[in-house]
Order: sequence, then C-alpha cells, then structure tokens
Amino acid sequence: MDRRRFIRSVSLAGAGAALAGSQHLAWADADFAATTKRFSAQRWALDNIVRANGIDWDQPRSIYLSAPCGVEANADFAAIRARVQKMADIGPAFESTAQRREAKARAAEAEGNLITARDNWYMAAIHYGAAEWPYDDSGKRHIALHEKKRECFSNYARLADHKVEPVSIPFKDKSIPAWFHLPPGYSGGKVPVVIAIPGMDSFKEANVALANDRWMQRGIAVLSIDGPGQYESPLLGVYVSMPNWIDAGPAVVDWLLRRAEVDAQKIGVTGASFGSFFGTILTANEPRIAATAVISTCLEPGCHTIFEEASPTFKKRFMWMSNYTDEAKLDEVAKTLTWEGHVEKIRQPYLVVAGEADELSPLEHTERMVRTMSGPRQLVIYADSRHSVGNVPAANLGPFPPALVADWLVARLNGKPFNSERWFVESTGRIAKTPL
Repeated sequence: MDRRRFIRSVSLAGAGAALAGSQHLAWADADFAATTKRFSAQRWALDNIVRANGIDWDQPRSIYLSAPCGVEANADFAAIRARVQKMADIGPAFESTAQRREAKARAAEAEGNLITARDNWYMAAIHYGAAEWPYDDSGKRHIALHEKKRECFSNYARLADHKVEPVSIPFKDKSIPAWFHLPPGYSGGKVPVVIAIPGMDSFKEANVALANDRWMQRGIAVLSIDGPGQYESPLLGVYVSMPNWIDAGPAVVDWLLRRAEVDAQKIGVTGASFGSFFGTILTANEPRIAATAVISTCLEPGCHTIFEEASPTFKKRFMWMSNYTDEAKLDEVAKTLTWEGHVEKIRQPYLVVAGEADELSPLEHTERMVRTMSGPRQLVIYADSRHSVGNVPAANLGPFPPALVADWLVARLNGKPFNSERWFVESTGRIAKTPL
C-alpha cells in the first residue's frame, strides 16, 4: 500500500502513534485478513444466515450503533437493514450512508447551519466506523475508512456542545487513542471521570451519545478509549494481550491525573461486552480506580463459547486484534484470557450486569467470578436477556440497564454505600435480592 497514506492515518491519532513498530507495518502492507478454520468452513452458511436474519444475526449491531445517534438516524439504519443481504454488503452499506451524511454536514456548514452540520458529522463518523468492521486487516480499504471516521468525528468535536479533545496516551513505545469529553457547561474545577471501554465490535466514538449522553448529563467527564486490540489501536501496533491490558490501567490513569479537570478520587471504569473483561482486568491491576460497572459480559475464562460456538466472525476478528495469523497460537493465547488470579485483588465497588441467557458468555462463569471476589460487589441479572442486555420485558418493566449502570457508578463515585447483593430482575420488573 501507499505508505504515505498509512502515515497520514497514524498522524491523525496523535503524535505517539508515529512510534508504531515494524511488526505493525507488515500488517498494514497486507490487504488480507487472517482467518479461522470455522470461518472458512462456514463462510457459505454465513451469507444464508445474514439473508435470513439480517445484519443483526450475531448481535444487535444496528441497535447499539443507532442509539447514540438519536432518532434522526433511524431511517439510516432501516435502509441498511434492508440493503444487507450478505456479509459483503455490510461495509458498502454503511460507507454509502456515511458519505451521504458527510455531504449533508458539509452543505449545512456552508450554509451556516452549525447544529445540523454537527449532528451529521457525528452520524457520518459512526457510519464510517461501522463500515470498518468487516475488514479484519490493516489494508487500504480499512485505513481509508478509519481516516474518514477520524476526520468526521474531529469535525463533530469542533462543533460539539461540549469540549471534545483528541487524545494519544503514551503506552510503552506506542500509544492508546482516545477522546476526552468534558460535560456541557464545564467552566473549571475538578469533575469525576469515567474510562469507557467498548466491546470487540464497537469503537470509542460511539461511547458518547450525540445528545443526552448518560454520563455527561450526570456531570461526569468521559475518557473513551480504544484499548489494546480495539479498532484504532491495532492500526497503531497496540494489540490485545493480558500484559497489555494489565499495563493499560496505569498508563490511562497516569494520563488522567495530569489533567487539571479530573478529580483523582473519582475515576470510574465502564465496559460493555468484551469491554467487561478488559475493564475488569484493568481495574484489578489499577488501585486508583474508584469503582467499576460492566455490562453484557464476556467473562468465560478461555472464551470457548464466543470463539468456538458463536458466529465465527468473533474469533476471526480477534485474530486481527491480537496480531495472530496462526489459529493454533491464538488458541494457546486464549487460555490466558481469564479473570482468575485478578479479580481477587479488586477492593473497589464493582457492578456486573448480565443476561440470564447470555449466548456468548454463559452466566455460570459470571456467577463464579462474583463468588470469587471478596470486595463490595453487585450482580444484576435480567430474566430471558441474551448477551446484549435489554430488549426483554425485564429491561422494560424493571430498571433500564444503561441507566442502572450510570446511576450505580455515579453513586459509587460520590461515596454512597450499597449492599453486596445478587439481583434477579424478573420479567415483571420485580427485583429478587439475595446477599452475596
């Protein structure tokens, strides 16, 4: 590929990214993706599954990407759902929608309609980020989409109703990319902050909503990261590994403590899906974290279910995230992906919200982890919910899961006590509580 194009994409992520090593450059020169035996064997079936079940065959991707964009994006996602009939349709469907939103943003800004421009820049960035997902490589197509995502989100940040700052956190000889959001109306002083960690298939730009964000509306700043192996980080040569996630916490917290806006005693962590595992490991190895709340768990030691029984796209993507081309080597590394030996160190308040019928990480593993812990903790289980917690009567009639996570974490950052309990939210909305 054109190395100048790659260098431009790296520079957008911050000065620290320019230190990416030669191993990464080898990846970036290749327009191919590592694959797995199951993905290769079942590739023919995936298109049939997508055709029968739509773009959300493996997870409610169109829902969790649409939610932060607001109601205006509903028509975008409805059209994408109709267009996607096979895996090869996913990238182009999101990319063409992103291009249309980008054109709207440019036209609105030229007319001086800055609110309209701001909203469309944000939606364009989310669609460009979603378009990256099928490309489990560091090739030209992926990097081009990444560049457009950064460009559009930078334009959104320029017009946002709050301060949004691009961040490059020094990490070993490379960097962790992030966006730092301060609450609307911030005028000085110290505020609590949440380190927000996305899942395997999501990205930092989508962690903060275009409007009525659940953290900032509660007066909380957000440091939204692509941690080791997540979305932008592999393009910078920072891959998934247990040592990298163990070391990520001190690097991120050190950066936060250098910020005059941050209350050092009120640093929280939140993570969704695979971010639940990454956030747990980060917390276990960083005592300066005040509280942690995770949802939609990936807490099965060794990750057998998500890698060997769920859609083969998950393991294939993890190959790229961890910089492996040999599946047998990844299988060995997967054995090290465990909370065992780590959560025993957590003394900070900890919340985990899970679905009773989680198909990617069976509930029994989360239950065992919580029993292993000895610090103050709470487990909330939603009846009948799958991995992505919600869209069941328990979530509609009981506490709304995202609001529960936000209210709980804000209360802990403010020092409010709680009981270590297991909650089971029944389909009626009733909560059955038992002590842990």
